[in-house]
Amino acid sequence: MTFSEKLTDLRRKSGMSQEQLADRLGVTRQSVSKWESGTAMPELVKLISLSELFGVTVDYLVKDWIEEPAAESGGEDLSARQAERLEQKVDELTNYVKGRVYRYDSKTRIFGLPLVSIRFGFTRNGRVSIENVARGVIAIGNCAVGVVAIGIIGVGLLSFGVVSMGLLALGFVAAGLVSFGIAALGVLALGVSAVGVYAGGVGGRAPPN
Repeated sequence: MTFSEKLTDLRRKSGMSQEQLADRLGVTRQSVSKWESGTAMPELVKLISLSELFGVTVDYLVKDWIEEPAAESGGEDLSARQAERLEQKVDELTNYVKGRVYRYDSKTRIFGLPLVSIRFGFTRNGRVSIENVARGVIAIGNCAVGVVAIGIIGVGLLSFGVVSMGLLALGFVAAGLVSFGIAALGVLALGVSAVGVYAGGVGGRAPPN
């Protein structure tokens, strides 16, 4: 059996849907779907999490020639203690591999997006990756994308940040239909240095006719 077949079999035997498994691992349902279709493989931290969750070895998951799972939990349902241990281990491994990143996504979703998404922190090399960008209806983090976005870099209908882009943008550097900032660019722009159809501020100027 291939990894994708083993994962599908283990998930079904546990009675979990793809979405439930995704929530347990902190990934999207699309990621689980790609793993099970064989078009993608999870990274090491997720493989370890899967082995802990289903009580099998990583070797069993990734080596096609190993057909019998070597149970680590006796095949029993995950107890509260095991679940707590799994969550702690996932957090520790995530912090080690990706750096210190606080992550939260509310279970309430609108059009597939979390109602609230929070991401704070950086990877170990100091870079921002897709996985530590807050994406939700209300997004808060170092980088935030949402209907309401609050962050160092914010992109949304209502955006607040050091660098801010949106219909209504407020920040040190702001660009939007209506923008307020030290440097502002928009139809209506207010700031120390502002460029727009209606621009106000110390350095406000409208584009030439």
